[in-house]
Amino acid sequence: MSMALPPVIETRGLVKRYGDQIAVAGVDLVVGPAEIFGLVGPNGAGKTTMMKVLATLLAPTAGEARVCGISVMEDPIEVRRRIGYMPDFYGVYDDLRVWEYLDFFARCYGVSAERRAGMIGELLEIVGLADKRGAYVESLSRGMRQRLCLAHSLVHDPALLILDEPASGLDPRARVEMREILRELRGMGKTILVSSHILPELAEMCTSVGIIDRGQLLRAGSIRDIEVSLRAGAVLQVDLLGDETTIAGAETWLSNAPHVGDVLHGDVAAGLATRLEIPFDGDANDQAELLRSLIAAGYRVTGFHQATSDLEEIFLKVTGQDEEEGAA
Repeated sequence: MSMALPPVIETRGLVKRYGDQIAVAGVDLVVGPAEIFGLVGPNGAGKTTMMKVLATLLAPTAGEARVCGISVMEDPIEVRRRIGYMPDFYGVYDDLRVWEYLDFFARCYGVSAERRAGMIGELLEIVGLADKRGAYVESLSRGMRQRLCLAHSLVHDPALLILDEPASGLDPRARVEMREILRELRGMGKTILVSSHILPELAEMCTSVGIIDRGQLLRAGSIRDIEVSLRAGAVLQVDLLGDETTIAGAETWLSNAPHVGDVLHGDVAAGLATRLEIPFDGDANDQAELLRSLIAAGYRVTGFHQATSDLEEIFLKVTGQDEEEGAA
């Protein structure tokens, strides 16, 4: 029987205070191998503080944090060997060429001369800067500098990348390039902890997310799992062709069907169909039976699927729900 792989990140009751201010308030977090885990939250939520604790740059006030099973408090030097950390603002040395910049940091990490030569070429290929090898760092665009800094964080082949707002200030093309690089790194077995304010971008690339607000981790898991936890049942979107009388008849038919709540009259869907939204508490077999019966009743169905929330909507629901609970 195969054993489950141990987590790359594990925190228990993690607390960080600055005087009377609590930046991280008792966070329990587990991130498995080869995940891209997104930290979602407003400014001041505690994302950067959590990342700095995991990167051994800040000591926790209470609780514990482990990276690859190693305590950040007991053996920070060993933790640093396992991580690549990229802060939200990364200074670079302008008067070095791109390859010299990476060679300098590889030397700092004790990478041998034989390994450095090939490794620098590999890293520049990964981050799409192979053609800039001999260029001076000061000549690079903002997006290229971000990718160079990402390469810098990889020179010692870390298991975990901690990236604080890596797409901050980048134009849309540069953000897409960064996202593709992170996917490629995950395919190489890297685990990535990433924060961002650009929620649709996190939704596209992350395997899991954690929603953090006022230092508390309110929800964590896949976007789908968090969405399911926020509502008892699904919402089905049904697109129908027909005139107003036909649509009204379909609404009445659906409202009397099993597992269906109050039918909502939606917008015009593709192909001039009318979309109805249906709260539904049945399982997949019940959905299939509803579709079969609807078609058998003579209605012309052009679309039938389960609605999904985007990450922005989920974030607003989770943080709003928490505020309501706090006020209760």
